[in-house]
Amino acid sequence: MAMVQRLQFPGETASIKSVGKPMSEDVAIEVQDLEVSFGNRKVIDGVSLQIPKEQLVSIVGPSGCGKTTVLNLLAGLVDVPRKGKLLVGNKSPRLGDDRIAYMLARDSLLPWRTTLQNACYGMQIRGVPAKLREERARDLLGRVGLAGFENVYPKQLSHGMRQRCALARTFALDAPYLLMDEPFGALDAQTKLTLEELLVELWQQERRTVMFITHDLAEAIAISDRVIVMSARPGRIAGNFAIDLPRPRNIRSLQKEPHFHELYAQIWGVLEDGWRHSDV
Repeated sequence: MAMVQRLQFPGETASIKSVGKPMSEDVAIEVQDLEVSFGNRKVIDGVSLQIPKEQLVSIVGPSGCGKTTVLNLLAGLVDVPRKGKLLVGNKSPRLGDDRIAYMLARDSLLPWRTTLQNACYGMQIRGVPAKLREERARDLLGRVGLAGFENVYPKQLSHGMRQRCALARTFALDAPYLLMDEPFGALDAQTKLTLEELLVELWQQERRTVMFITHDLAEAIAISDRVIVMSARPGRIAGNFAIDLPRPRNIRSLQKEPHFHELYAQIWGVLEDGWRHSDV
């Protein structure tokens, strides 16, 4: 079973265990001693993490713990007073970094563009020639089950189909680092499961480095190589789990695996512990 590394909260005796196999030296994303405050309230307190290249890592934690703030800082989208170091591919974050693709919780499709045009949009902004971006978009739309819907407008698509288009648009970018902020959180259970499978399939084919934010612990375990647990505000790293479920994975069958439930129970305990020791 994967083991957890716990923080020492005030009044506790330290308890640190192995996190699994040693961290790869080939680090893609690094956050070191990050502290962020909004006004007089600290929202992130001493967060440090490393994500090796080609890993799919999920971050879970209660609302307000700073998960999305970390993503926005890595993408260069926010400029707030902070301490610590942030590196993406050994470079400091900057706005417009074409090495990064960011998928939001909402699909953010442009209503006046067709499915194909929306899937092409990110590539168009980045100057990919028209023929190449259309070939890439058509290929990815086919892989996410939207072949035949290329000329349909967003208002004619279901919510799940819109998210499929957004997923295709994200993977269409030639970006080695994918930041995903609860992209499936608003979907019904069946559609969510389908899109989780699509994400894992695309990731296994292309092996990007993915940082995935979710409130759904089962989702995090099912798709990830590692699950990082943040405590409630101010956000701290409360646990770091290696998910040693074999790949390739059949997400639908994982619910029948005893080890899946063992991991769930172990990580859930750390989530609860982090909540009890929060400043909220």
